[in-house]
Amino acid sequence: MKNELFLFNFVPSWIIILMPALLISGPFLSDLGLSLVAILFLINSIKNNLKKYYNNYYFKFFFIFCLILILSSLLSDNTLISLKNSLFYFRFGIFSLCFWYLLEKNIFLLKYLFISMLLCFSSLIVDGYIQFFFGKNLFGYALYNDYRVSSFFGSELILGSYLARFFPILFALFILLDQPKKNKLTLFFMTIVFILSEGLIFISGERLALFFMNLSAVYIILMLKEYKIYRLWTYIVSLCLIFVMMSFFPNSKARFIDQTIYDFTRNNDDKVYIFSKPHNDMYISAYRIFLDNKFLGVGPRQFRNTCDKYRVSEYSCETHPHNTYIELLSEAGIFAFLVVAGLFILICYLSIKHFVLKLIRDKKGIINDFEVCLLSAVIISLWPFSPSGSFFNNWMSIVYYFPVGLLLWQRAKSKNPIK
Repeated sequence: MKNELFLFNFVPSWIIILMPALLISGPFLSDLGLSLVAILFLINSIKNNLKKYYNNYYFKFFFIFCLILILSSLLSDNTLISLKNSLFYFRFGIFSLCFWYLLEKNIFLLKYLFISMLLCFSSLIVDGYIQFFFGKNLFGYALYNDYRVSSFFGSELILGSYLARFFPILFALFILLDQPKKNKLTLFFMTIVFILSEGLIFISGERLALFFMNLSAVYIILMLKEYKIYRLWTYIVSLCLIFVMMSFFPNSKARFIDQTIYDFTRNNDDKVYIFSKPHNDMYISAYRIFLDNKFLGVGPRQFRNTCDKYRVSEYSCETHPHNTYIELLSEAGIFAFLVVAGLFILICYLSIKHFVLKLIRDKKGIINDFEVCLLSAVIISLWPFSPSGSFFNNWMSIVYYFPVGLLLWQRAKSKNPIK
């Protein structure tokens, strides 16, 4: 019994608690940890007959999605290469189920996860600003291009993405844990972390991360009930900090404003592109691939191996099309696209319904503040109208599925659990 408790509860719990730090270390340890959590939960499910965690709409649709990906790989021209990404994709969904299961067994996991995330954010803030002002971080990593901050991520320019995507989850945990006691010291410390995090996203030079930060902030402010004013004024202070940085650091301003305008109208040829000419041409190539492979695509992560036949320009072919939905259409086909797009539409519908009930009809709404923050993290992951990383990238997938387990647990314990 003690061995089971150690293997099925203690080990996966601490992997989840440490996952924010493992993601900073890179894709290897984070994916290894997630895979171990999934394997242990599968063994636990068989041994202790944990059927309830699989008997819900989330897992049923996720299972269908996995089957579509595997079938797409099997029919791909590069079957073995594609199967490396699709055959074990189920581990991400199982990770979410294990997260849900562990929260039901030990609610204190949330407290330790909050501390873990807060330490990660604090470390990145201290290290990031040291790198920005002194040219090198604590590990000796220099600024990228002499002005972009990457902190512990080194040559991987994903600091802003990490902060923007985990920021709503950190805020969700803060709301859940702070509600019973309203601790002023915690509130003050969180305020500093929030404001400096948003400033750090700006000096990371990641335009998409800054957009996601603003998107989640606006969504949360509109949807919150209790912490609306707090989030509004911290957001305003963050914007003021960013505007001050724009005035004093012209390279960052040029990156976000001048470079963005140039990308939309590259080479001054009087054409307007979707985000930029490279993005525009990749989207055209991916769309042409989709037209020839409508139902199941060319296989996950096969855009790079198929693109040459559909090349539009020198910019057309990279490792992936840089948009989640266009990637799904070209690599996994219309069925996979509909599953993900349907989830995004459902979240938008629930959000609008909640907003109408809360603001216009002055009712409680259908989701609580904790869920509002988590949904904003999911919306960032599924947002269709911007460039994105590869949907099948392991590091990104862990980030995508991390809030799902929290949402499943919260909905299961609510008055209207997921059925």
